[in-house]
Amino acid sequence: MKTILKITDMDCASCAANIEHVLKKTEGIKNAGVNFASEKASIEFDEKKIGKDTIKKIIGELGYGAMEENEIDHEHHHPEEPAKKLRNRFVFSLIFGLPIIYAVMASLVGLPKLPLAKQASDIIQLVLATAIIAACFDIWKSGFKSLLRFMPNMDSLIFIGTAVAYFYSLIILVLSVSGDLYFESAALILIFIALGKYLEAKTKGKTNEAIKKLIGLQPKEAVIIRDGKEIKINIAEIKIGDIVLVKPGEKIPVDGKVIEGYSGVDEKMITGESIPVEKKVGDDVIGATINKTGFLKIEAKRIGKDTILAQIIKVVQEAMESKAPIQLLVDKISLYFTPSVIAIAVLAAIIWFLTGQSATFSLVIFVTVLIIACPCALGLATPTAIMMGTGLAAQKGILIKSADALEIAKKITMVVFDKTGTLTRGEPTVTDIMEIAKNDVLKLAASLEKKSEHPLAQAIVDEAKKNNLGLFEVENFEAIPGKGAKGEIKNQKILIGNKNLMAGFNINISDEIEKNISNLEQQGKTVMILAADKEIIGLIAAADTLKETSIEAVKKLREAGKKTAMITGDNKRTAEAIAKQLGIEKILAEVLPQEKSQEIKNLQAQGEIVAFVGDGINDAPALTQANLGIAVGSGSDIAIESGQIILVKNDLRDAISAINLSAYTLRKIKQNLFWAFFYNIAGIPIAAGILYPFFGWLLNPAIAAAAMAFSSVSVVLSALTMKYYK
Repeated sequence: MKTILKITDMDCASCAANIEHVLKKTEGIKNAGVNFASEKASIEFDEKKIGKDTIKKIIGELGYGAMEENEIDHEHHHPEEPAKKLRNRFVFSLIFGLPIIYAVMASLVGLPKLPLAKQASDIIQLVLATAIIAACFDIWKSGFKSLLRFMPNMDSLIFIGTAVAYFYSLIILVLSVSGDLYFESAALILIFIALGKYLEAKTKGKTNEAIKKLIGLQPKEAVIIRDGKEIKINIAEIKIGDIVLVKPGEKIPVDGKVIEGYSGVDEKMITGESIPVEKKVGDDVIGATINKTGFLKIEAKRIGKDTILAQIIKVVQEAMESKAPIQLLVDKISLYFTPSVIAIAVLAAIIWFLTGQSATFSLVIFVTVLIIACPCALGLATPTAIMMGTGLAAQKGILIKSADALEIAKKITMVVFDKTGTLTRGEPTVTDIMEIAKNDVLKLAASLEKKSEHPLAQAIVDEAKKNNLGLFEVENFEAIPGKGAKGEIKNQKILIGNKNLMAGFNINISDEIEKNISNLEQQGKTVMILAADKEIIGLIAAADTLKETSIEAVKKLREAGKKTAMITGDNKRTAEAIAKQLGIEKILAEVLPQEKSQEIKNLQAQGEIVAFVGDGINDAPALTQANLGIAVGSGSDIAIESGQIILVKNDLRDAISAINLSAYTLRKIKQNLFWAFFYNIAGIPIAAGILYPFFGWLLNPAIAAAAMAFSSVSVVLSALTMKYYK
């Protein structure tokens, strides 16, 4: 059996790792994955050995809350509220922290000192630091509780560092003994951590917005026929077999079959295809798509959780709840680093005390070890590099939504593109005009098509406008469903449409014309035949054309050693024609919307680390299933919410820029972490007094604090050098 639980009170990714670790060790649980971003646990268990209540109890004993998925009210859930609370905490901490930082740093940078006596300045620092700690007390609480459970997280590191700095300074101040105060250290750490937690919460708060927007696509009500009467009911009350009426401009409420009427239906929000699909009696329609032109009477075939939209929502949820393959480097190291430092500090103090040194000497050793090992640099290493990296990316029109994306981007082996709206413009345009008997083919075609609402007709009219052509008056216009249109212009009977239309009016298509039509269709184009008085006078081809940047983007990716693929609902011939123009190696054609994420899974099963680039609602499952989702900025809000990287400028060349910049940022993070640990590894033995027996020199806590501060400064400076990245 499988269940989804909402997990509350997680403070960092190591919390998720700890819960997952405990669950996997529990008898009866076959598999467990805890996703910190979505705050959900996906648990597979043997209900004969363990029940849901027991699983909840185990999670509760670890200090976290757990509730079942069906207990969550998405409609009234406001993910922005935690972010606002954390933002206010950061602003409060910064306001109270600036005077402390100024008081301590003024003389070091040549600024005038505050006109206060030392004792008054120290008391003010105490009051301000206490206010900051009170504002950030939940960090202390989380860190302390994690230590008690022997499962330290990043909050545990912050708690130890700030608590030691604060209480050591408090003891010095209360006892009025000589010594340096470190209130500014505690304040600075908490200010930066408060900022980091706010930025993290702001990103996490949007996790469920994609799901809510998908759900919002479905209309709330529908008009059905019951007992011979038209009645409006809630969509939840529709039953299979009900007859649903859909007027032009309305959303189709259910998956069903057309039993009366003819129309063009815009399925772009589901299938991603730009051209509305003609629907006649017997054709299937998809719920949440838009009826554009005609009146439709539909028999409901699939409702509720069985609709295509519901299946897409389910796929997105499953992808969100799956565990991302991210190495939580700092959290994993902190699991061992924190207890190791505490052990070293205690051991060093005991050894010195047993060798005859005073209790004060031993306490100084203990405090110095903890201060020099303060995790300030560790806390700054990742967020500073991420802020610089994401800032640089934003300047280039690339939005990187999470640190996870930075790590994954470096490992990408294959980039898969959605076709419509991503590689192509997303709307048909006239590509070829072949004049056979007259030189006013476009003018005649546009005059007739001006009265049609078909998107291909609009493409012809737009082409005529572009060429500043004046149009003829049309009489006796008639749209012929599924075939084209007819009318009279200057006493000539004009037809425009497909081969079926020509056959219906007994118009012969010569071998030469047939050959031209076939050549155009092999290029992935839709061909419309224009006839006047039963004689074919021209051909007009239209297609969803490539964006200017698509070819260059694919070329750059291949030069960088990345494999490329294209996924589309188009037929194989059309897909191959477009892929050939782009130089794309792998083609995944005739793929249904709900199958896109499965195709990504198949590639991953073959060992590929996949980046998916898309823009439509139907791309949301694939964006979330892929190792890295890259959403085109001009696409739907749902695609943008689902993607981890957003290309704001709608320039596909930015995809390779995003991958390169992510790899650079990850290198900088690792470099920062190296220096952060280097100072600790070099400083801890000295702080423990290893040089004292040989040189009689003992590291002063003030020097330890300076070393700690220097490690933080070096990490920040290292991050600042990123602004020179080209």
